[in-house]
Amino acid sequence: MDTFPEIPQQETSIFQRNKNLIKGFMISFLILALLIPTFFIAQLIQERQHRNEEVKSEIASQWSTKQSLTGPILVIPYLQSEKNTDNKIISVKRYSYFLPEYLKINGTLLHDYRARSTIFKLIVYTANLTISGTYSPLKLSKLNIPSENLLLNEAFIAYGLSDYTGIQEQMKINWDGKLYDFNAGSNQVGFLAKGLHTPMPLTTDDINKTHTFDMKISLRGSEQIDFTPVGKSTQVTLSSKWPYPDFKGKTLPEKSISDSGFTANWKAFDLNREFPQEWKEGNEVEINNSNFGVNLIQPLDNYAKTSRTIKYAILVIMLTFVIYFFIEVLQKKSVHAVQYVLIGFALCIFYTLLLSISEYTSFVGSYTISALATILLISLYTKSVFGSIKTASIFGSFLTLLYLFIFILIQLQDGALLAGSIGLFLILAAIMYFSRKIEWYK
Repeated sequence: MDTFPEIPQQETSIFQRNKNLIKGFMISFLILALLIPTFFIAQLIQERQHRNEEVKSEIASQWSTKQSLTGPILVIPYLQSEKNTDNKIISVKRYSYFLPEYLKINGTLLHDYRARSTIFKLIVYTANLTISGTYSPLKLSKLNIPSENLLLNEAFIAYGLSDYTGIQEQMKINWDGKLYDFNAGSNQVGFLAKGLHTPMPLTTDDINKTHTFDMKISLRGSEQIDFTPVGKSTQVTLSSKWPYPDFKGKTLPEKSISDSGFTANWKAFDLNREFPQEWKEGNEVEINNSNFGVNLIQPLDNYAKTSRTIKYAILVIMLTFVIYFFIEVLQKKSVHAVQYVLIGFALCIFYTLLLSISEYTSFVGSYTISALATILLISLYTKSVFGSIKTASIFGSFLTLLYLFIFILIQLQDGALLAGSIGLFLILAAIMYFSRKIEWYK
């Protein structure tokens, strides 16, 4: 009988011996590849955020932009002898500026919303202000201006106002019991970009007297209002029913904030600012550097929070794939690369859902809906891949904890780095613990 030589068993191929290692490299490549769609989603978030700002600017231009109030400022022209190009002495008109001894502003901000659609909204206000104060006798000696050089009949009051469109009624000033109407333009007061003025002819006796003034202003604005502390002593009191104020400037107020609104009281003195009580034209003065005020912020900046969320995309994708890979190894069931790609796309779709839904509801609501939809989709897909409800439930629980962890990080401000570091350490420790008995060479 013929005998056949025994065929030797073929050795296991290199691919079979290193299947897990090769699969790990493939998964790493997929994680990096999925950063491409997350990059485009991040660009989409920025585009929507810029569109939101553009629409707000359009709404503000129709209502009124943020308001910055400076004044009143007493301006007195004077003649100064100077040499011209031919070395001849000529008289040139210059301006001198004098600030109030005391300035008091009391007001309320009535807030409202203006919307282009259900998506883009801008918070606006109407400020009802009462302004009063006093002027002490003018100290001309500090400016070295002879009183005979003053053009007192050309004196005027200037008032800085950043947006004329917000004026709701004729602005007037009551100066020593007499009303004066303001006119448009700051009348060549260079340090006021925009403003109003009214003639205030004086006499020689007037510069040695104390003067009182008061004004009432009804003014529209958007989001922010601030004031320049032009008084040697300035006191500003504002109240509003808006519960989310953000106080700006170098001078902070004594404040009271509750769910029903806020009240703020600023006190500033000439020693707290960067400009003097009186000065002449030619002396550079940055008068608005000492401004203070309040910004009526919208607490739910969904675009900023969505942008922060997508920064954790690499973490979510990586941890999801790592856990999926461990399940695959432990259950000795091969998962195709296409299935990993589909799971990765589902993780990316979460961010587009979050962005689109957050434009119609709160960030918390949109995050909850998007996370639940993503977890449910991937859990059902996991059940079909592994054929096990238990595996799908365990994986779904892991995803739930992961999205909850990311949500907590988004809500934190100063403690986000600490919480994130501790959380990642615990996640890594858990992965190391559950993978300790895996025989990677088999």
